[in-house]
Amino acid sequence: MKQFFKFMFASALGLVVGIFLLFGILAGIGASMGDKQSVDVKDKSVLHIKLNFEIKERGVNSPFGNFDPSTFESKPSVGLNDILKSLKNAANDDKIKGIYLDMQSVPAGMATVEEIRNALIEFKESGKWIVSYSEIYSQKAYYLASVSDELWLNPQGMVEWKGLGSQMMFLKGMFEKLEVEPQIIRYGKFKSAVEPLILDKMSEANRMQTMTYLSDLWNKMVGGISEGRGISVEKLDGFAQNATIQNGKDALDNGLVDELIFKDQVFEKLRAKLEIEDEDEKINFIGLAKYKDAPASKDDDEKATKKEKIAIVY
Repeated sequence: MKQFFKFMFASALGLVVGIFLLFGILAGIGASMGDKQSVDVKDKSVLHIKLNFEIKERGVNSPFGNFDPSTFESKPSVGLNDILKSLKNAANDDKIKGIYLDMQSVPAGMATVEEIRNALIEFKESGKWIVSYSEIYSQKAYYLASVSDELWLNPQGMVEWKGLGSQMMFLKGMFEKLEVEPQIIRYGKFKSAVEPLILDKMSEANRMQTMTYLSDLWNKMVGGISEGRGISVEKLDGFAQNATIQNGKDALDNGLVDELIFKDQVFEKLRAKLEIEDEDEKINFIGLAKYKDAPASKDDDEKATKKEKIAIVY
């Protein structure tokens, strides 16, 4: 009988704890949803873009989609669709004066980066400014940041500029030692997915197709940077081939960045752009996770009322 009551009270205690946890979860989700409904963009705001998260094609609107059990909160989810919508909205938002790109790397594919970069170029057509700062620019981040009106780098920082490459791991030797023989069925010399299992180096067909798509990506990247920074394609190619860019001074001397400054100087420059004279007045930064829920601009509202609509089904 004692064992019975022991297990019964333990189960009851577990049930009570579970109920409290459930209420905590619901309260956290309710709070996060409440924040979403009360986005207020202040005058002289700067859209702070920091792409330090995985950029999915579409953000998750459900509060349960990105729930963090450790904090009982639903973390904001920003997808490519949210970023493009926010940039379009910011171009027509009188309260947004410019964009501050604050990033070291972009954890996304080139197609996603290209979409964001094109949206930034369209944003600039509104007459508003874009500035960028980082301690270290990866090649992909620099390609994105090259649309900026002013591009700044930490004096001890660097711009990664080494070109594109591809590496493959071949398993044929391991299989031979293990006396394992893969049974492969394929047709056509460009079907290279299984080559790591049966070869110890790249086939000429695979080398050709890899070089082709890497060259296309590199030419696209270099062409965009050349247009944005006013540096010839030949020079940019030479920087990569000769490993010219080793530190911040090299980046400055060769025109990849405009100034070598520290973070506090960035804020001083932003205050000047916003014409903030009071040293105690803070800069109104707003991030993508919050701005994506801001009210749409009037122009977007007018377009949404049109009868003809095209929907994207993900």
